[in-house]
Amino acid sequence: MKYDCIIIGAGLSGLAAGIRLAHFGKKVCICEQHSKAGGLNSYYSRKGIEIDSGLHAMTNFAKAKDQKSLPLLKLLRQLRIPHSSLNLREQNGSKIAFSDAELSFSNDFALLECEVRKIFPNQIDNFIQFDNYIRSYNGLDITAGYISARKVLNEFISEPLLIEMLFCPLMYYGSAVEDDMDFAQFAIMYKSIFHEGFCRPANGIRTLIELLQNRFIQCGGKIINNPANIADSGEAILSLNCEVRKIITKSNKVSAVELKTGELLETEKVISSAGFAETIKITEQNSTSIKPATGQMAFIETVLILDQSPADFNHDTTITFFNKSANFAYKNPNSFINKQSGVVCVPDNFQFINGDTPPHPQIRITMLANNKKWFKIDNKTYQQEKVNAEKEAISIASQYSGIKNIEQHIKFTDIFTPKTIKRYTGHINGAVYGSPDKQKDGKTEINGLLLCGTDQGFLGITGSMLSGISMANMHILLNS
Repeated sequence: MKYDCIIIGAGLSGLAAGIRLAHFGKKVCICEQHSKAGGLNSYYSRKGIEIDSGLHAMTNFAKAKDQKSLPLLKLLRQLRIPHSSLNLREQNGSKIAFSDAELSFSNDFALLECEVRKIFPNQIDNFIQFDNYIRSYNGLDITAGYISARKVLNEFISEPLLIEMLFCPLMYYGSAVEDDMDFAQFAIMYKSIFHEGFCRPANGIRTLIELLQNRFIQCGGKIINNPANIADSGEAILSLNCEVRKIITKSNKVSAVELKTGELLETEKVISSAGFAETIKITEQNSTSIKPATGQMAFIETVLILDQSPADFNHDTTITFFNKSANFAYKNPNSFINKQSGVVCVPDNFQFINGDTPPHPQIRITMLANNKKWFKIDNKTYQQEKVNAEKEAISIASQYSGIKNIEQHIKFTDIFTPKTIKRYTGHINGAVYGSPDKQKDGKTEINGLLLCGTDQGFLGITGSMLSGISMANMHILLNS
């Protein structure tokens, strides 16, 4: 079987790339090792309650539907998916809560500007100048080299606290490096969060995954659950339970992939969403020059399933990015978790309407985790450290939601660690945001081996889909 392209991973970037190629009649096979598509952003059930595994919120709400250049609208046009079919519900409003100051923001940028004017009156002119600069900056330029975001911010803003407060949500939602970001990635996230805003599909991430799968079928694709049936399938295939064991090369060129079943699928193009280091690890390659840095930034997240909505306790904030001191440190902590900062998300604090199926009442607490410590401990210690992390998460949830005696309202909890991420995604070190070395053009040193998703460098749910589309356009469709 020879394919125009093999895509490794049916996460959002892989699905988007597959749809784009199938739409133009390319013989493409998306290989997903798990029984369900979605990758980092999927869903599962516990005690009869469906829980989104990665979704806090989508960015790029794109309220101004006449602005055709907005990323979400651009990618939906490429995929031929109507904006209305997403059933997006925008956030109530969010906060950046430091010990010395608090900034509220919503999907109306004027609120953040007003907050900066109130809390940092001597910085408002600088902030407006910086915002004007970033509005015109093309963060999606794949030819741009690395520029320190800290360096750029310091050229505009002289108040360290304001700089740290702007960094906090952007780092937690996309930075693969400690205490800084590539300014292009900073610009992408800044616009995505502060200009365009948070939203959520009315019925959760399932809505988006099913939309993408249905669109793939509409493009002539077929979804199969057994890779043994690949040879009997159509021109475009999404194969679940289909693990790629090896990428085979000849003369530094991709020639085939070998599945865990032993079957070979011939191709000259592979687009991998597995991550740079993870992809090279399964590549037959004699060269030792390709040594991508492995990701180090890992997280632990605790989901508290409640018997009442936080809104019933007068907590209507959607997401709180907290930091318990004036100094913000986004780095691999020395202890199992960093208790000083994190994210408190309330998935049902969006503007749902009648007919929607909001998520079950819950609070999600995310903190930085030391990946090495979590991987080195024995199972007994692992279970105890999960209990310790859960206790801290409950305390944080109570503090930032204002729900007293929150323990009395918890039906059950669920928790994922860096080990969980490694198990279900294959990301080395459980690093959600992958390698610090992004390949903006998607190319590797092996001819025909391309990257999309996390390690290509576009961020968030919207960014990952845009990444898949861009790589399919640039490296497959434009060259055919």
